[in-house]
Amino acid sequence: MDLKSGNSTNFNKGIFGIHHVTAITSDPQKNIDFYTNSLGLRFVKLTVNQDDPTSYHLYFGDELGRPGTILTFFHWPNLPRGHRGTAEVAATSFLIPTDSIEYWIDRFTSQKIKFDGPTIRFGNEKVISFQDPDGLSLELVGHESANNRKGNVWKGGPIPAKHAVRGFYSITLSEVGYERTSSVLTDELGFIPARHEGGRFRYEIPAAASTSSAKLQVEETGEGAKIVDVLCLPDRRAAVMGTGSVHHVAFRTPTDEQQKILRLNIVKAGLDATPVIDRFYFHSVYFREPGGVLFEIATNPPGFTIDESEEELGTHLVLPPWLESVRKDLVKILPPVRLPK
Repeated sequence: MDLKSGNSTNFNKGIFGIHHVTAITSDPQKNIDFYTNSLGLRFVKLTVNQDDPTSYHLYFGDELGRPGTILTFFHWPNLPRGHRGTAEVAATSFLIPTDSIEYWIDRFTSQKIKFDGPTIRFGNEKVISFQDPDGLSLELVGHESANNRKGNVWKGGPIPAKHAVRGFYSITLSEVGYERTSSVLTDELGFIPARHEGGRFRYEIPAAASTSSAKLQVEETGEGAKIVDVLCLPDRRAAVMGTGSVHHVAFRTPTDEQQKILRLNIVKAGLDATPVIDRFYFHSVYFREPGGVLFEIATNPPGFTIDESEEELGTHLVLPPWLESVRKDLVKILPPVRLPK
């Protein structure tokens, strides 16, 4: 059922879509190999978790790690595997061309990657579901919008450009109910209800939001990745976070000024939000939506070329300036990894 309307009251909230998704891995080498070799993403950054610098923080994306393409991982090897349920990101979906479905079926079959599908969602999406080595739930979604996101193709990977992943398509939240989560998505972040199918409720950043503020649009560097699905699972137990779980999902905003406005509105809505935190590659504000999923508002700038050239991205360990003094100590603790050439 299509729920779109002409109501524009939620436009111009300053959110333009997904910025990044951060999950948890038990093995950095298997993680790097899977996402670069099997999925063909660029390894954008080898750094450390700023809140736990004795563990890696791994970043994957397109050639620059543009917002809307970035999948990141905390390396926490001592956690047990997570259990699926409510109050979590149930699936992270990548966009591929519709006519690339058979290519990916053949690729997964040859690499012995288990998958389900393709299935049809909302009439015009072909969905392949699979998992990474830690059990993280992933999807490839074949959709015609891939034709508009050729700029998010990583041409230096093993996948032919015409079949390559083109950043995120969507994320799926699993919740006991959907109304309270919906209110945050629509009232605070500027999504609109788009359609629903059974217990799946879709929310999108409307195209009009991209033109509602010329000043914000100039600063917007991401493309696509504007869909959030809320899957209503009232009989499911709460998820248990562990390896193979999503830790949080971040939504992108173009400027520091807009981030401050968003944070103020989130607090006015009765939600607890962190102060702005400098993550070096972007600035972050975190809060939990009413269903329990950790949300982040992340700025597009400064970006990943702040400390490496485009050519150098992902080729060596980089640290934020405040951790350079302990580099030698961290190198002794962090496990060695083979990086993609």
